Amino acid sequence: MTLSPARTGNLVARVSEALRAEITEGRLKPGDRLPSEARLTEAHGVSRTVVREAIAALRADRLVEARQGAGVFVLEAPMPEKAPFQNIDYVRLSSMIEMLELRTAVEMEAAGLAATRRSAQQEERIIDAYRAVSAAIAAGEPTTAADYDLHLAIAEATNNPRFPEFLAMVGGNVIPRQALQNAGDAAPQPYLVQIQEEHDRIVTAILAGDEEGARRAMRVHLRGAQARYRVLLRG
Repeated sequence: MTLSPARTGNLVARVSEALRAEITEGRLKPGDRLPSEARLTEAHGVSRTVVREAIAALRADRLVEARQGAGVFVLEAPMPEKAPFQNIDYVRLSSMIEMLELRTAVEMEAAGLAATRRSAQQEERIIDAYRAVSAAIAAGEPTTAADYDLHLAIAEATNNPRFPEFLAMVGGNVIPRQALQNAGDAAPQPYLVQIQEEHDRIVTAILAGDEEGARRAMRVHLRGAQARYRVLLRG
C-alpha cells in the first residue's frame, strides 16, 4: 500500500519528535550513536524512508550528524540564540547612545509615515498621548511612561505593525531620562519642557501631513538626546 504524502509527513513528524525527545531529555547524549535504520524502522513501525526523513529533520536542526561508515551521532546541543535587545545595559551611557542611534533611524521614518497615513482616530490618540506628557510635567510627576506612549502612538499611526512591534521589543527603558533616573538623577523641569517642545514640533508636523517636517523634527529630537548623552559620556 502506498501512503499519501500527508500520511507520510505525519509519520516523519512522529518519529522525528520521538527522537528529538530522547535527545533533549538526555536518553540519547552527545556522542551517542542513533540506533540503526533497521532498529528504528522496527521500533516505530514505519518504513526506512520515513526513518531517513525523520533523521534528515534532526540533521537540519543540528541535533545529529551522519559520519560516513559509522552511523548517525548526537551532537552537543546548540547554544540558544540570544533574543535581540536583551543585553542592553540601560545604566551604561554608551548603550543608550547605541539605542538612540537605532531609534533615530526607525522613528524618523515612523514620523514621516504617520504624517501621511494616520487616521482621525490615530490623530486623537497622538494628541491624547502628547497631552498626557504635558500633564505629567505640570504635575511634577514622572513622564517616562507618557513619553514612551507618545512615541508608540506615532509608531502605531504608520499603520505598519512592525514599527510598534520594534518599540515594544526595546521597551520603555529606551526613554533616555529613564536611564538617568535609574542612576539616581531626577530630570530637571527645563529639560522636560525642552523635550516637550521637541514633541510639539513632531506632533504638529504629523497633524499637518508634513512628511519631511515630521522626519526632520523627530531627527532633531532623537539626535538631541544623543548629543546630551555624549556630553555626559565625556564627563
